[in-house]
Amino acid sequence: MSDDEFLRAMNEHLELVYNLARRLTRSRPQAEDLVQETYLRALRGWRRQPPDDIRAWLATICLNAARAGWRSESVRPVEVLDPDAGTTRTSHSDTAGEAISGLIRDQVHRALWQLPSAQREAITLMDLCGFTAAEAAAMTGTPRGTILARVHRGHKKLVELLQRQGVTSE
Repeated sequence: MSDDEFLRAMNEHLELVYNLARRLTRSRPQAEDLVQETYLRALRGWRRQPPDDIRAWLATICLNAARAGWRSESVRPVEVLDPDAGTTRTSHSDTAGEAISGLIRDQVHRALWQLPSAQREAITLMDLCGFTAAEAAAMTGTPRGTILARVHRGHKKLVELLQRQGVTSE
């Protein structure tokens, strides 16, 4: 694979990597930093070990970079809610449904961060990024059955957390 082909292939998966990074971090700036770190690591390592599946390879690099960041922090950042800034952005042109959807999305995001990291990773990879259990298992170095169990337990815990927040499936 030539340099140009590799760069094109990486560019095709930028949105996926950003979406994964956004779900593995608590803020847009952290996600952007994680994407940069992911692509820097990919550029440094692609010739040494050319990937068979660039999509899964980039997601694995992103996940590993996020884990390294979590380990290096003595205390994980706490999301501070600023009442003046608000946690959801809605414009006057938004419909009530879009505003409610945004609030629910924020509640789900906060609940996701309350899960153990292994469950959060499994749910992020499978439910939010669309990887199969086999792909998620390969990325995390975990057996497929363990990934499925983490997703199942994580779903149950998410339902409990969201119900405590007053979010229902109705």
